[in-house]
Amino acid sequence: MWLKETRASIKLGYPLILTNLAQIAILTTNTIYFGQLGKAELAAASLAASLYQVTMIFSLGLVSATVPMLANVLGQRRSNIRQVRRILRHGFLSALLIALPFWLLLWHADTLLIALGQRPETVQRALPYMHTLQWGLLPYLLYIVLRSFLAALERPLWTFLIACLGILFNAALGGALIFGALGMPAMGLIGGGISATLTSTFMFLGMALLVHKKRPFRRYHAFGNWWRFEWAMLRELWQLGVPIAITFTLETLIFYAGVIMMGLIGETALAAHAIAMQISSVTYMIPLGFSQVATIRVGLSYGRARLNDAIRAGWVAYALGVGFMGLAALMMWLFPERLAALFIRGDSEENLAVLYLAAHFLVLAAIFQIADGAQAVAAGMLRGLYDTRTPMLLALIGYWVLGVPIGAFLAFGVQLQGTGVWLGFTAGLSVVAVLLTLRWHRFAVRLQARAAAQA
Repeated sequence: MWLKETRASIKLGYPLILTNLAQIAILTTNTIYFGQLGKAELAAASLAASLYQVTMIFSLGLVSATVPMLANVLGQRRSNIRQVRRILRHGFLSALLIALPFWLLLWHADTLLIALGQRPETVQRALPYMHTLQWGLLPYLLYIVLRSFLAALERPLWTFLIACLGILFNAALGGALIFGALGMPAMGLIGGGISATLTSTFMFLGMALLVHKKRPFRRYHAFGNWWRFEWAMLRELWQLGVPIAITFTLETLIFYAGVIMMGLIGETALAAHAIAMQISSVTYMIPLGFSQVATIRVGLSYGRARLNDAIRAGWVAYALGVGFMGLAALMMWLFPERLAALFIRGDSEENLAVLYLAAHFLVLAAIFQIADGAQAVAAGMLRGLYDTRTPMLLALIGYWVLGVPIGAFLAFGVQLQGTGVWLGFTAGLSVVAVLLTLRWHRFAVRLQARAAAQA
C-alpha cells in the first residue's frame, strides 16, 4: 500500500513540480537577464519583484482554497459538475476582488518602499518595472484557478505543457524587450515587466482554451453561468482561503523583510541576496509540488471517508518533499559559487563581490532547506483536512515572533549583517516545520482511531 501510494504521489506530483519549476523559471529567466544589465538594475528589480511577489503569494493562497474544495467534492462524487462549476466561478471572482486593491497598492509602491527605508535612487529605478509587472497579477490568478481544477482531477500534465510554452514565450519576448531585438527597442527593466505580464496572460488563455475545448474537462463547463454568484459560496471559499493566504504571506514576508534588511545593509548585499533567494525559490518548488499533492491526495481520500489512505498519502508526500530538500541542501553546500555564477559574471570588482557574497548566502541557505520543505508539505497535508487557521497562527509565531526579530538582532545588533538575516530565516522555518509536523501527527492519530472504530 505504501509503495502504491508513493507511485501515485509521484505520478501526480511530477507534473505539478515541473509546472512550479516552469513558473519560477519565468522569473529566474528575467533575473538572469537583469543580472546582465548590472548590479544596480538587479537590485532594483529585486526590490520591485519581492514586493510584487508578496501580493501575488497572498492572492495565490486565497484562490488556492479551490484545491481542497475541489478535491473534497470530487472525492465524494466525480460527476458533481454543478458543484465543481460553482467553486471555479467563485475562484474567478475571488481573483478579481483581490487583484483590484493590490493593483492600487503596487501603483504607489514608491511611497511604501521609501517609507521602509530603501534608497530613493533604487526605488525610482524599480518603479517603472513595477508599473508594467503588476498587471500580470489577475491573469496569473485566473490561471491558478484553472490549474487547481486540473490538479484536483489528477490531470496536471496539461498545466505543465502550457507552463513550458510560457517559459519559451517569456524567454524570447523578454530577451527582445529587455535588450532590444527583433526590431524592438531595448527597454531594460520595463521590458521585463511587460514580458512577464504578457506571459501570464498567454498562460491563462491557453488554459482557458484547453478546459473549454478538451473532452475530459469541457463536460464541467468551467465558464458556464459565470455571472451567477452566491455570497454563501464566496464566504466559504474566503473562510478557507484567507488563512491559507495569510500563512503563505507570513512566510513570504519573512523573506521580504530580508530584502528590506539587505537594502539597508547595501546594494551588494541586496543583489547577492536576490541571487541566493532565486536559487532557493527554485528548490522550494519541489516540496511545494508535494504540498499540492498532499492537499489533493489527502482531500480525495478524506472525501471518500478512507481515513487510513489519507494518513498514508500525507506521510508519503512529506517523505518525498523533505527527502528532495536534503539533496538540494547538499548541492548548495558543495557548489555555491558555481550556482551563483549562473546569475552574474565575475568580470568586474563589484560583480565579483556580489558573486562571492551570494555563494556565502547559499551555504547558509543549505542549512534551512530541510526545514523549508517540511513546513511546506506539512501545511499542504493539513489543508487537505481543511485545517488552515491553526497553521496560520503557528506561522505567525515561528516567522514573526522568532524568525524576523532574531534575524534583525543578529544582522544589526551583533553586526553579522547578511549572515544574521539568513540565520533568522533558519530559526523561523525550523520552528514552524516542527510545530506543523506535530500537528499533522496528532490529526493522524485521531484519524487512525476513527478508522479503527469504523472497521
